[in-house]
Amino acid sequence: MIKIAILGANGRLGRVVAKAFIAAGFDVRAVTRTGKVPAELKGAVAVAGDALDCQSLIRATEGVDIIFNGLNPIYTDWGKCLPMAENVMAACRANNALHLFPGTVYNYGSPMPEVITEETPFHPTTEKGRIRCAMEELFRREAEAGRVRTIVLRAGDFFGGTGSGSWFDLVVAAKMEKGAYTAPGPAGLTHEWAYLPDFAVAFVGLARNLDKLGSYEALNFPGHAVTDLDIKAAAERALGRKLKLSFMPWWVLRAGSPFVAMWREIVSMSYLRFQPHRLVSARLEEVIGEIPHTPLDQAVAEAMQDIGIAVAASRQAA
Repeated sequence: MIKIAILGANGRLGRVVAKAFIAAGFDVRAVTRTGKVPAELKGAVAVAGDALDCQSLIRATEGVDIIFNGLNPIYTDWGKCLPMAENVMAACRANNALHLFPGTVYNYGSPMPEVITEETPFHPTTEKGRIRCAMEELFRREAEAGRVRTIVLRAGDFFGGTGSGSWFDLVVAAKMEKGAYTAPGPAGLTHEWAYLPDFAVAFVGLARNLDKLGSYEALNFPGHAVTDLDIKAAAERALGRKLKLSFMPWWVLRAGSPFVAMWREIVSMSYLRFQPHRLVSARLEEVIGEIPHTPLDQAVAEAMQDIGIAVAASRQAA
């Protein structure tokens, strides 16, 4: 049985990916700082490991075949990203493990390309974009030197899964129970979203088809390239009622950003909400077969339920 360690298993992405690998029959080790994982990860072995402590991470991943890197510090702590990435590489080297990594669209900077392919060049214009590019360059160097094999799967904004911290639960759905849908940008603008259960199943597909992949691969995950109007309509169908359209008050964040560190970090990435973009892939389907894609209505309804929003009885029955 293939052994996989999920780093950041307490995080939203880590939980969903761990569940997908458990369901697929992998031997899953859930690595967290505390060694404790949520009840929903029944079937995983919980192990303590500190991603900022190289030896701790090596011990926590001992004997695994694959390391899934779900580490993602909060926006104000991104100075930890590269040290963590270096420790993950050390753990992969020590255990001769393959590295799976979720990429972002931060690498492309502003202005965003409207259509992002696997050949679209990076052009980071923010500190977070530059950090992400540096991380992927590290992974590429390790692969080209024959030390660590890395497979990157790049996605847009996450929705779905339990926990908090995504644009969907913090902004879009925050006032749905009060009858309002909050658009983070122009309501008719196409934005790339990744429904996490689909994204996780795609990682399982990659892990099952490693013979079709090289020492370093960066593939795109085409999720839901939709507008806020599309998501609002799906949410209304799930609720069985109309929602008032409101907009995120960016002026408040911009005014307060000199004084609130998190607001400053969010504002630095605000271009993502005002420039249309979508991911396409010429390669993923030929590697894993049919790309997982839950219909938007179902994905939005399930994402709402995941964060505690009750949907209409007819939607639950469906």
